[in-house]
Amino acid sequence: MAMIGERADLKVVREQPFGIFLDGGDLGEILLPRREMPVKWSIGEPVDVFLYRDSEDRPVATLKEPKVKPGQFAYLEVLQITNVGAFLDWGLPKDLLVPFREQKDRLEIGKSYVVYCYVDEDTGRIVATRRLSRHLDQTRAPYREGDEVDLLLYGKTELGYKAIINGRHTGLLFANQVFRRLRAGERTKGYVALIRDDGKIDLSLDAPGRERISSLEAKILHELEGRGGWWELHDDTPAEEIHRALGVSKRAFKQATGALFRQRKIRIEPGGLRLL
Repeated sequence: MAMIGERADLKVVREQPFGIFLDGGDLGEILLPRREMPVKWSIGEPVDVFLYRDSEDRPVATLKEPKVKPGQFAYLEVLQITNVGAFLDWGLPKDLLVPFREQKDRLEIGKSYVVYCYVDEDTGRIVATRRLSRHLDQTRAPYREGDEVDLLLYGKTELGYKAIINGRHTGLLFANQVFRRLRAGERTKGYVALIRDDGKIDLSLDAPGRERISSLEAKILHELEGRGGWWELHDDTPAEEIHRALGVSKRAFKQATGALFRQRKIRIEPGGLRLL
């Protein structure tokens, strides 16, 4: 069944100078504008489209995939502000509205924000909101400590960085355990470090346990061998540079190099690492 905010395979029913009309079932015939039409199409054959509403609130189809769909969170740029709210770039001809009532603070043109996209029950329009907490799952998360998860960073507190976990729950990356620069809207892999008695989730950017360190040790040794036994990476190297080189935090790097030193496989010198 064709629904606003979803993709559907809809049959072509007729052509007009300005596009082709698709069978939208209960939504009626839906226009796929000529600028959006596929190279090949035939009457009676289906076309895969995304459905939304145009500026006159009529159902309209597009071949494009929007940057966010109803039920999802995304980091989008504000393109304009009018008397009804802020409009975001979500990759479609009609920009995505964040009504003023859905803004915790006034948004600014040119800046990007994490928003939640949904279909308004009263109007049937696809809109977005900055009031994220009401759309996060408040039930106890089914994760286990050590689980790898997808994170979307959306805010910062005195304790650290707030992150949306797998598009459903929320958790916290403690600032004293983050060794690279993070920003709102960044997507990254993370790990569940702890699930507290009250259900709150502590997160980490590093995989837990000895397995993670062993893997990193092997990677460092491989790099040293490929570099002729010397690598200008050491304890005083900035955390951002370590993360670019190895994809890990400075803390994990120091744990791995310390283990290799104790195994007498490397020597840690003032300017870098030397293979033994």
